This record gives sequence, structure tokens and C-alpha cells, in this order.
Amino acid sequence: MTGLSRSMRPPGPLLLGLLLWLAGLLAGPRVAQAQGKYMTRAGHISFFSASIMEDIEARNDKVAAVIDMSTGQLAFSVPIHEFQFKRTLMQEHFNENYMESEKYPKATFTGQLVNMAQVQKQLSVGPQNVEVEGTLNMHGVSHKVLVSGTLQLRDGQLVIFAYFNVAPADYSIDIPLLVREHIAKSVSIRVNLTCDVVAPALVSQP
Repeated sequence: MTGLSRSMRPPGPLLLGLLLWLAGLLAGPRVAQAQGKYMTRAGHISFFSASIMEDIEARNDKVAAVIDMSTGQLAFSVPIHEFQFKRTLMQEHFNENYMESEKYPKATFTGQLVNMAQVQKQLSVGPQNVEVEGTLNMHGVSHKVLVSGTLQLRDGQLVIFAYFNVAPADYSIDIPLLVREHIAKSVSIRVNLTCDVVAPALVSQP
């Protein structure tokens, strides 16, 4: 993901609708009508940052995501406090001092596949390279970003992979001066989502 140094306007009605639908799934039981949509509530995201003092890495298996293959629109939501670190103290600092997860409990992304027409034609053949343009909101700050990744249909599921970098400074995440010079300026992010198709009929979501 390449961050572009300008903020975006709020997402359009369809993207906002996807986010609201996603929020409803997380909130609990509901009945939804969807066609051409794939979703997961157990997506995987991890990050890594090299450091002279100690490498920083964490993983989170609670990513909720939905992608509408009829329009190429997608949205995902990441609960910040679900990131797991090897060391408890590092996890506490991450939540309390850096990400302020009580104040900013989620990071969200809403976007649109840039090359949707080509993907729709070729997806049944094999994995497709894709680009997604959208808005990443994290720590209360939104930026327009461009993400490269792959889409693949595998055993009836839609598998999504992306690898990109994020600069904490772009999202007003303060790094203490004492360690600032020993930590990389950007963090490498990996996203793996295995999404199930949502039936076109009325279905009950758990």
C-alpha cells in the first residue's frame, strides 16, 4: 500500500453501506440479503517493523471483511486490541501509548478494485493481480491509499492477499523520542483473507 499524503472525503453511500453491514455482522444476529458478496470475520493481518533494539511484530486473526464482486467494492475492519505480541509489555505499550485502542478501537479500510472488469473475466482461470484504491482510517486519521494484492477463487472461497507499508507518522502515531531513531519509519503489513460466499437469498448471520 502506498500512502498518498492527502486526506479523503468520507466514503460514498455504497461503501458506507458495506461498512454498516459489516458492523451489523459484528454486532450479532441479523438477517441480510446479499448477492455476489464474500465475507469473513476471521481474516488475518500481521505487521513487522525492524528495530536495532528489538524487532516489533504482531498478528490479529479477528479481521472482518466483505467484498462485493459485482461492483468491486470492499471494506474491512480491524479491532486494534486483538493484535497479539510475543511480549505482554510490548502489547500493553502498543494499545495504551501508541494506538490508544480505547479511544480508537478499530482501523477500517474502504476501497474499490481498480481493474475490476479484467478481474471478473479472468478470476475463474487463476489468481489475479489487483489494485485497490481507497481510504485507510487508523488512529483517527484517514488517508487515500493504493494497495496491490491478489485475488483467487479456491474451493468456492475468495482468497485475498495484500502486502504494503504504513508510516505511523502519517496517522499521528507518536513514537517516543528515546527509541524513535532505532525504529523503522514504516511498518510492513500483510493481509490474508479467506472469504465465504454470502448466499443471494435471505440468510441468517450468526
